[in-house]
Amino acid sequence: MEIQGVLSALDGLAVRGMDFGLKRTRALLDGLSSPDEKLKIIHIAGSNGKGSVAEFISRILIAAGKKTGVFTSPEVFGYFGQFRIDGQELGEELFVKAFGDALRAGAGLNATRFETETAGALHAFALAGCEYAVVECGLGGLEDATNAIRKKEIAVITSICFEHTAILGDKITDICRHKAGIIKNCPAVVSGCVSGAAREYFEKLGVTFAEKSLSEGFEITAVGDAQRYNAATAIAVARALKIDESAIYSGVKAAYPEGRLQKITTKSGVYILDGAHNPQAFKPLAEYIKSLGVKVKLVYGCLSDKDIDGCLSQLSGLVSEAVAVKPDSPRAMDIREIARACVSYFNKVKVKSGVADALEYLKACGGDAPTVICGSFTLLKESLKRIEKGL
Repeated sequence: MEIQGVLSALDGLAVRGMDFGLKRTRALLDGLSSPDEKLKIIHIAGSNGKGSVAEFISRILIAAGKKTGVFTSPEVFGYFGQFRIDGQELGEELFVKAFGDALRAGAGLNATRFETETAGALHAFALAGCEYAVVECGLGGLEDATNAIRKKEIAVITSICFEHTAILGDKITDICRHKAGIIKNCPAVVSGCVSGAAREYFEKLGVTFAEKSLSEGFEITAVGDAQRYNAATAIAVARALKIDESAIYSGVKAAYPEGRLQKITTKSGVYILDGAHNPQAFKPLAEYIKSLGVKVKLVYGCLSDKDIDGCLSQLSGLVSEAVAVKPDSPRAMDIREIARACVSYFNKVKVKSGVADALEYLKACGGDAPTVICGSFTLLKESLKRIEKGL
């Protein structure tokens, strides 16, 4: 099987959409000789910060000389960036072998694309001789495909907020139950940012809380106050794993999560790319914009299940002009609804057909104000391509 054949076969599985449960993924893993049992797995769930914590943890492990695979979703700037070993995307030969095997193992199982990717990623890490695998949940935790993993070194919960309520439930304790579902016969670390009823829920489970103060004295390159909590969570995990302190310090310093308050400066201007997509994630974005001391230009779009008002209300008064766009996703919110919300919170709003047109328009408007692109990771990939080409 060639790489295009593997990618086409994976695309063909996308029609299955989301279908929660662990049986199919477990069957896939068993069909691949249980790669999850050959790895020391760090499993991460949470409403926000999963990708950032995965970045911090993996950089720490790499600094400690531990061969480490990382599986995250959704993609930020490219599909293959979701599957990495020691910070590098899988080579073509390994990708074709591992994911081809996963596709064959899934024949007759009616597995989803994400289930097959989960099995393929773990199989690739095992084939490559990784010691550790850092695995991010897709959605929730309890019935997420990644929770079919039989053996875990440690479970990590990054944050809790209302999200995907149609699936996870409309009470904070319902959401906690789904996230806590990844804690199976293993120790657990929960971010110190978890508070209120959510904190009470996890206290009863006897987890270790990673308070923000743990990150004091560490040099953090990643931007935003929320990254202090993410770094602290990774530090607590690393200490639980008995990783050397010098490697923890080096790894924390080296970590820089893609698409999280990522600042790019070019001849055409300053751009800030952020995958914030729910109200909790918009708080650090709003604080960062405030710290700039100027109103920013905004490109915004989101998916249909997002709390658009809860997100955009936090940017009210911080934006000189907003451009509403529809993300390139079958799950995108209707552009009329996106525009309606933008008009509610910003004085000047335009609607454009996509990210490219939005960036061209704002460039033509002139001015030195930074351009913020946010609302969905789906927007970031196209944005980066346009920015790197100089628009």
